[in-house]
Amino acid sequence: MNYFEMFEHYLSTIKNYSKNTTTSYLKDLEDFNNFILSEGLAENLESAVRPRLARHYLAHLEENNYSKKTVARKISSLRTFYNYLISENIVDTNIFETIETPKIPKRLPKVLSDNEINYLFKAINQNTILGARNYLILELLFSCGLRASELTNIEIKDLQISRKQILIHGKGSKDRFVPIHDNLVELLQDYLTNIRPKLIAKSDSNNEKLLLNYRGENLTVRGVQKILQKILNDANETYHISPHMLRHSFATTLLNHGADLRVVQELLGHEHLKSTQIYTEVSNKTLKEKYDKLHPRSNNKDEDR
Repeated sequence: MNYFEMFEHYLSTIKNYSKNTTTSYLKDLEDFNNFILSEGLAENLESAVRPRLARHYLAHLEENNYSKKTVARKISSLRTFYNYLISENIVDTNIFETIETPKIPKRLPKVLSDNEINYLFKAINQNTILGARNYLILELLFSCGLRASELTNIEIKDLQISRKQILIHGKGSKDRFVPIHDNLVELLQDYLTNIRPKLIAKSDSNNEKLLLNYRGENLTVRGVQKILQKILNDANETYHISPHMLRHSFATTLLNHGADLRVVQELLGHEHLKSTQIYTEVSNKTLKEKYDKLHPRSNNKDEDR
């Protein structure tokens, strides 16, 4: 059997995983397959049914100095693969089921402050075609909390300007509506009337995507990253910025201003609340810093002693 093709079909069709995620899973599967063959531990993946093989592989990864995050991902991928084989009645046990993966230190997402965000907006020259488009891109990322792929996949038909919302096609084929504020409504109307027609005129294609590159073609995720880097350079800033950092900043900003966690979960398109809870730690940290900085008693602790 070609387990790779079977598993790929399962991940992409049944689980609706993205191409990049599916590729990562298959690479983890290939690495384990190469390991058991090179070590002579089993003839194929189907015959790798002894729990000690999983322990040997974990030791192999640790001995070769793979990071804890990489080890955890590989074991998770293989656990998913063997669960799939069980569901297909190909094997009876999952040899990775009881393997303990290394604990990964929780890292708080990096966010931009309100002042940093405003500075980026001010650095954009809206008097040019690309400048006006770039301003809209930054606004959509920060005001809607979109993933880069969600941003580039927006089509004109997804806009519901009269209702002040956009239909977003999210991760795992999960759609959601996100609201848009009045300033964003005005930006979209101006873009559709004055900017997009000039961009589409540069291409012969009948493109229905909302955002276009300078040639009037589909804007890619890589293109969005380059645009953000240009905005950063124009602002004379040296820190790194990414679409996901703006998504983090969107969530944290809402929580800092009193939004309910479940509201933020819906806006981000998270399937599980646990994925959203990381932002409460960032929000609490920000609030603590503001409290220490602004409360008059915080800066005068020794005055009454």
